[in-house]
Amino acid sequence: MAEVISVRFKEVGKNYHFDPQGSVFKKGDKVIVETARGVECGEVTIANRDIPEEEIPSALKPVLRLANDEDFKIVAENKQKEKEAFDIALKKIDAHKLQMKLVDVEYTFDRNKILFYFTADGRVDFRELVKDLASVFRTRIELRQIGVRDESKKVGGLGICGRPFCCNTFLGDFQPVSIKMAKEQSLSLSPVKISGTCGRLMCCLKYEQEAYEHLLRVTPKNGAIVDTEEGRGTVVDFNLLTGMLKVSLDKKPDAAPIVVSRKKVNVIKDSQIRVDKKEIEALKGIE
Repeated sequence: MAEVISVRFKEVGKNYHFDPQGSVFKKGDKVIVETARGVECGEVTIANRDIPEEEIPSALKPVLRLANDEDFKIVAENKQKEKEAFDIALKKIDAHKLQMKLVDVEYTFDRNKILFYFTADGRVDFRELVKDLASVFRTRIELRQIGVRDESKKVGGLGICGRPFCCNTFLGDFQPVSIKMAKEQSLSLSPVKISGTCGRLMCCLKYEQEAYEHLLRVTPKNGAIVDTEEGRGTVVDFNLLTGMLKVSLDKKPDAAPIVVSRKKVNVIKDSQIRVDKKEIEALKGIE
């Protein structure tokens, strides 16, 4: 077992494990830690605890100390410097005529590196830009190309539900979502209906997926062969939430389907929900 604390560096960001080095920290403490990109100031999200060593992805970096007033002053100054660096970088990008959109700028706590985050449709040759920025700021410069999901997480905004983006308010990390989830939840496969402002599938498709997966296991799907009190038939429609099925009886193929609860049928052969090639092609690019 190894003693760790969890620290994050953004209000809505990933949690990282650090070695408290024998000190005791509580949730909400600001600490100065050593990271792969230099010394940083972060917030303790989970206090001291022991976890199995196999759950630690790599060698633990140490907590250097509890942050003090001087550290808070540096953090505030860095925030102001980031705004100034953003404006300068915009002008430099324009001067170099690069097809890229600057999204965010971050100073490391020790100011040994400045990170510029940007989006672009393809690869961008920014070598001359890096040299130009380095001559201005006289420190290490790193440009990182990010995706549209990461851009939304950094910039924020309102979703189609009218609430602030989940990724910008409480999602520490992105969860995998798929077109199959939307189909299993009986949602319209229109890109407008199932994609967020970022243009990718909505993160909230994941929230109730476990419940839908359970209901799919106990509910006969379209094409399933079932026995009912009125005879054998084929499921032609179903409602996962209510559990009601529409069944076309074999002995009355031209009659209207009967409506019956899933609890009152015996499944002879179930079917599967699949996303066909045409649907995949139509929704290409939003996963």
